[in-house]
Amino acid sequence: MRGYAGKFLEIDLTAETIKEVRFPDPVLRDYIGGRGLAAKVLWDRLGDRWETVDPLGPENLLTFFTGPLTGYYPGARLCISGKSPQSNGIVGSTIGCELPIELRCAGVDGLIVTGRAEKPVYIWVTDEGAEIRDASDLWGKGAIEFLKHINKVGREELERKHPRRREWKEPQSVYIGPAGENMARIAAVTGKYSHASGYGGYGAVMGSKNLKAVVAKGTGPLPEVADPPRVWELIRTICDLCFASDIFRRWGTGYLGHDVGFRLSSEPIRNWQEEWHDERSFGVDKFEERVWVKRYWAEFGCPTSCLKVATPKVGPYKGAITDNPDYEIQAYAGTNLGIFQPEDNVYLAALIDDLGLCGIQGGNVLGFAGELYQRGILTKEDLGFELNWGDTDAFAKLIDLIVHRRGIGDILAEGTYRAALKLGEMKGMDLTRYAVTSKGIGIGAHGIRSGEDYPVNVSYCCSVQGGDHTSIAYLPIDHGSSELTVVLHDSGVYCSFNTYPPGTRDRIWEFYTAVRGWEMDRERWYATDARRIINIQRAALLIGGPDLRWKPYVDDKNPERFYEPLPSGPWKGKAADRKVVDDEVKEYYQQMGWDERGIPTSEELRRLGLDSVDRKLDEIR
Repeated sequence: MRGYAGKFLEIDLTAETIKEVRFPDPVLRDYIGGRGLAAKVLWDRLGDRWETVDPLGPENLLTFFTGPLTGYYPGARLCISGKSPQSNGIVGSTIGCELPIELRCAGVDGLIVTGRAEKPVYIWVTDEGAEIRDASDLWGKGAIEFLKHINKVGREELERKHPRRREWKEPQSVYIGPAGENMARIAAVTGKYSHASGYGGYGAVMGSKNLKAVVAKGTGPLPEVADPPRVWELIRTICDLCFASDIFRRWGTGYLGHDVGFRLSSEPIRNWQEEWHDERSFGVDKFEERVWVKRYWAEFGCPTSCLKVATPKVGPYKGAITDNPDYEIQAYAGTNLGIFQPEDNVYLAALIDDLGLCGIQGGNVLGFAGELYQRGILTKEDLGFELNWGDTDAFAKLIDLIVHRRGIGDILAEGTYRAALKLGEMKGMDLTRYAVTSKGIGIGAHGIRSGEDYPVNVSYCCSVQGGDHTSIAYLPIDHGSSELTVVLHDSGVYCSFNTYPPGTRDRIWEFYTAVRGWEMDRERWYATDARRIINIQRAALLIGGPDLRWKPYVDDKNPERFYEPLPSGPWKGKAADRKVVDDEVKEYYQQMGWDERGIPTSEELRRLGLDSVDRKLDEIR
């Protein structure tokens, strides 16, 4: 059990009970932790009736898992998973924060949350154990208010109970805002102030369970490792390689706000109607000069420190505070809405953070609504105000409607794809052509039409996590950017950004062995272990339900927008080619051991020891 604290906690909010859960060594060897172990747990508990489980019902499980490398491989993260209210599949959504360190130092590897509390609660974990506590006074609070309250109360309690420890650092937490409380399917689980687990819609799942937060403070050491000297050596090596990545450390992904549009022609602009721009006002130097107030903001043990702290210093949005913003939010709360001013971008990002929306999913639905208004499909009467591109205040109003599910916001809170179906029914037309999504999940802010960015033809349409830009399908399947590789990081659980510098990825296998004491074999991983996890996720996605199901092969398509020629820029006229995409999808199926419709074959599933998955898939074969 090297690399593990040794126990998980199962917390039943309905029965108000807490019990310890332990997994046998073979399970941890095959599924590791984080995303992999969550897929295993979800399938074992819910797989036989997956199509009937409501993601927003008490039967759904919600997992908060660390991994054996959490706290050791530089850059701590937490993996949150469950049945996704966006895709109806399983999404392993990670968040950079220090809660996983506190959990592991309290002797806990993760939480499995079941049921639904009668009233708002939060989970409190320390060395002394876990408790379910009343959160009625926290319900309705945004991020800033929540953090002020929980940090003060948590620190005061720790100082009162353990006065000899002198001054305590505040406990760490992940939590939801009003968006999650109102079960918006595009709600995020937030950590610190602006870090978020957005893909999957697990903020809504927490809201459905009346769970406001998970809060922890541990004082023990991290779990023992198999080879401490080698682990320290590898930590120093990885850190040195990351320190050498000057651009990423100085600017984080924020340097891409101009670069991805201008150089790569793959940035969402006005709901992906364009992907090229040369708006110099959106260059990272403008953010750095005008809104940054803290240059480095890192998680536990992270040498890259890609996040910054930003706030407008003058003007109507003075005082709004968020991170860089990073590239995804620069794009989705900026260019995607026709906004090219750093101050306006920071303001919308801060609003999204405080209210608990996912910046990507929220920005995706805002752009969708903006285009419908542009085309006269949504009107001022529908919205209650005009919604023109570049109108920051109008989009802020729409964010408030979505978060609180008022008026048109109640429909848009369902996410872009479901909103397209509902509004299309109301308007008597097909609106899915304007929905830039895959399997119910908004596409990350990296297009495929120019062919210059890292996603490829099959990246979104074949991913088991839909539009998730952090977990894309790739050919060949053992490529360093493929989701079979990402599953390794998400199960580990650590920050994949620290695997980007040259020389880091080759050492991951050594890292696993030094921490766990089990030999990690690259060939076995891509041939067996990664496929086992991906196939569980693929099965859950295809079975879906209860409100949406994805048809094998038929729904493994890119958004319609990606087949429209780019209207501007150096790659003007380029678009995804349907035949090429189709051929590559079939090639992906073949490499993954799936049949011609994209259903995992019985032979492949039995080889992987997934007999129960095979039996369940007989229902759709």
